[in-house]
Amino acid sequence: MPTSVLDLAPVVPVVVIEDAADAVPMARALVDGGLPVIEVTLRTPAALDAIRAVAAAVPDAVVGAGTVLTPAQVTECVAAGARFLVSPGWTDGLLAAMAASGVPYLPGVSTASEVVALLERGVREMKFFPAQAAGGTAYLRSLAGPLPRARFCPTGGIDPDNAPEYLALPNVGCVGGTWMVPADAVAAGDWDRVRELARGAAGLGSGSGCQPGFRSGSGVRDAGGTCR
Repeated sequence: MPTSVLDLAPVVPVVVIEDAADAVPMARALVDGGLPVIEVTLRTPAALDAIRAVAAAVPDAVVGAGTVLTPAQVTECVAAGARFLVSPGWTDGLLAAMAASGVPYLPGVSTASEVVALLERGVREMKFFPAQAAGGTAYLRSLAGPLPRARFCPTGGIDPDNAPEYLALPNVGCVGGTWMVPADAVAAGDWDRVRELARGAAGLGSGSGCQPGFRSGSGVRDAGGTCR
């Protein structure tokens, strides 16, 4: 049984919720399509309400918070029901708050020095951001040799065409992306389209050794599925 958010599904939808009323139908469509892990970014005023709604109404979803920037946001997100936390970068203060939160977290990195600093602090799982702009698969491949203990969820510029290349890397557990929740589909409430796009994204892991799966429960550790 996996103990990491990196092992629950090959693709993590990174969603921006403008209207909290969209959160539950969107989450249901994503889960139905095979993507139970959902990162709701703190980029809109509706984000915390969206996390709260999904946590209450979609038990088969593992909803988390992204773009976490401050210790105060850590507290707010966990109180709202976030089951994991993701940041685009990190400071010692933010890292301490995430570590004390009681939920899994992925601090963001884009350089080897940041990776080494996190490994020194006992953190082995990280978000690689912005993935494409920071060097893409070539950069991550270069890190695998000298820093084999580090595992990543690359996010930023990931799409259906390059996602399989990332998922094939030994130090990548999953990728984050937005293509399965296009803005026009969300605006139109076209949840069938979201479901089909999610189904396609979930299938991207079949060639990389990832086997997505999920069993509902109280924590991320209750989710099923393996990667490598």
